[in-house]
Amino acid sequence: MPTSGKDQNLCRKMNAPESFLQTELDQGGIRLPLDEERSLPFREIPLETKLYRRRFVVLAVFSLYSLVNAFQWIQYSIISNIFSFYYNVPSDKIDWLSIVYMLAYVPLIFPATWIMDRKGMRIAALMGAGLNCVGAWLKCCSVRPDLFSVTVTAQVVCSIAQVFILGLPSRIASLWFGPKEVSTACATAVLGNQLGTAIGFLLPPVLVPNTVEDKDLMGYNISLMFYGTAIVSTVLFLTAVAVIKDRPPLPPSRAQAVLVNSLPTNDTYRQSIINLFKNKSFILLVISYGIMTGSFYSVSTLLNQIIIFYFKNEEMNAGRIGLTLVLAGMVGSVICGVWLDYTKTYKMTTLIVYILSFIGMLMFTFTLGTGYLWVVFFTAGVLGFFMTGYLPIGFEFGVEITYPESEATSSGLLNAFAQIFGILFTLIQGRLSTTYSPLVGNIFLCVWIFVGIILTALIKSELKRHNVNICSGHLTHQPVPSECPSDKASSSIKLDCPPALLHETSL
Repeated sequence: MPTSGKDQNLCRKMNAPESFLQTELDQGGIRLPLDEERSLPFREIPLETKLYRRRFVVLAVFSLYSLVNAFQWIQYSIISNIFSFYYNVPSDKIDWLSIVYMLAYVPLIFPATWIMDRKGMRIAALMGAGLNCVGAWLKCCSVRPDLFSVTVTAQVVCSIAQVFILGLPSRIASLWFGPKEVSTACATAVLGNQLGTAIGFLLPPVLVPNTVEDKDLMGYNISLMFYGTAIVSTVLFLTAVAVIKDRPPLPPSRAQAVLVNSLPTNDTYRQSIINLFKNKSFILLVISYGIMTGSFYSVSTLLNQIIIFYFKNEEMNAGRIGLTLVLAGMVGSVICGVWLDYTKTYKMTTLIVYILSFIGMLMFTFTLGTGYLWVVFFTAGVLGFFMTGYLPIGFEFGVEITYPESEATSSGLLNAFAQIFGILFTLIQGRLSTTYSPLVGNIFLCVWIFVGIILTALIKSELKRHNVNICSGHLTHQPVPSECPSDKASSSIKLDCPPALLHETSL
């Protein structure tokens, strides 16, 4: 059903003269180029919006197979000493089984986002679930001490699957959920990935204890973990085939309604990339997002080594500390998502969470040497609440300041920078921790997070998507020349909301 009385009146007048309909579009804050206005019948513009119950099923299935993919990312590094012993390889080679997730993302993000935009969300989602399933079964074939190359191949396949997963939360939220729930939906989608990381911290130390005296038993335990993951991945892939669709029959919001007929082409995809790199606020965001998320990746990958350095033979507690970090972050994600839906204060929330993450990183760094595990659990929880809770905020902030560009493209670039920083931070922090101590490695991250605070403060907040959903009655008709460069945007849509509406609202 239409979302408002004004939309209902507009839908009843779909056969009205074009002048009336153009006036309504102007008042909604949207301008189409004149050549598009002439070629596109107004009756084909879907102004009716509706929310479908199916959106919750799509979100749940995506979150679950995203969970399994994240589990497969961290399952090696949290018991890196055990895998290093089993495959008889140095610990830095086990670290690369986590780093490969970040390494694969950077070159593959552009073809992946092209597929999401041109072939649809369903194809991208099924590729993610399918590759995740294939990688899981390949791991089952690698349970032998001389088959480390097979487990590396399997992890590479899972890392390719991740490329089709990380960029979808904001896409699913925008295509299926209404304006008052879109940030919460994005946070929930990210939540699945975080929960997978949490389970990846918890289960491997339990399923694969450090039985150095019996390598055959160690291999048996590893195979149980791998086969269980493969079976779950297969069930989720088949469920995704049955459930996930590109988009609902009617769009969930006005912001999506005006984009429904603006299907991307190869040229518009390239133009979209150019537009994003010309957006100074977005460039600041991708760098600051990369710093924060890369720091999280680095801490997660090296957590086992950090904890064992200060607390000998505490592999189980290293996993539990990782679980605490991520579970606290899941709570933070949900709270931040609900807060954004309620207040729309994207920049303020982003900056505050960034500052608190910096404080949490300082607390975690300087309490590791106290000798008290309960203190480390507490500080890890504080760090995780804000650092992991930041992830969906960055996605949604990026969509707001880059609308009407594709959510998949903006999210993909955010993730690409996160992977780049994640690789660099993991390698540098790992080297500093090995050469000097984990304290030096953690201080290195603290310095960079402080830089991220400064960059975040410089972002100019323009809530373009939010303004399309709410602005009305503020504009007069303003012709736009058909040759104007601004009309070459990838979506063929120009936003004409008044300047007063473009900036972030405040409490």
